[in-house]
Amino acid sequence: MSLSIYGKNPIIEALKAERKIVRVVIMSGTNADLVDKIKENEIPIVFLDKQKFKETYKGVTQGIVAEVDDYKKWTLNDFLSEIDVKKDPLVLMLDEIQDPHNLGAILRSAEAGGVCAVIIPKNRSVGITPAVIKASSGAIEYVKIVEVTNLTQTAEKLKEEGFWIVGTSLDGKTSYEEIYVDRPLCIVIGNEGKGMGRLLKEHCDLVVTIPMLGKINSLNASVGAGIIIFDIQRRKRG
Repeated sequence: MSLSIYGKNPIIEALKAERKIVRVVIMSGTNADLVDKIKENEIPIVFLDKQKFKETYKGVTQGIVAEVDDYKKWTLNDFLSEIDVKKDPLVLMLDEIQDPHNLGAILRSAEAGGVCAVIIPKNRSVGITPAVIKASSGAIEYVKIVEVTNLTQTAEKLKEEGFWIVGTSLDGKTSYEEIYVDRPLCIVIGNEGKGMGRLLKEHCDLVVTIPMLGKINSLNASVGAGIIIFDIQRRKRG
């Protein structure tokens, strides 16, 4: 299967990662800086005038769209067969994230923060869409996406492999700064509205919260994920 991606950064990273690109469509008079690079890779280019391009492609495309091979989704077993738990890997598990911009932003923070995989449910969650890829700004090329059918069973399997499952919740009694970082970790980020599901929450080894000082008592899911990811990595380096 193929997928259309749009925007300069996602296409630049797809080129760097040597993803198979079937063709690139460019709005005439734009993206001259990318044309030679695309031609170097012997990728067909189609130029459309502004009116035709905008009739064909909606949204913020930056005047460039590429048709690429679909993104690989890993099975849990395949991922676990490659990971070395002795290196204390960091994994994210996303519980029914619905907003493609949130998922894309989480992937961007995950890649920058050294997360080795992002686990998503097969159902009731946004998939890997052009909007997600655009919001990830190319990070999706470098983060493993693990797709599973049951998050609770996945959490139990990860525990068997030595992972600690750390949930995040507004009503958590422990600050995120108290997460032990000297072990394999799976951080669970809940749905934008309802948070983590009850059953998954019950299977967590620890549930943490991000203390806040303002009057707004919640954070965007991607912002919360970024805060926790980078705090963990800061303390790992320290």
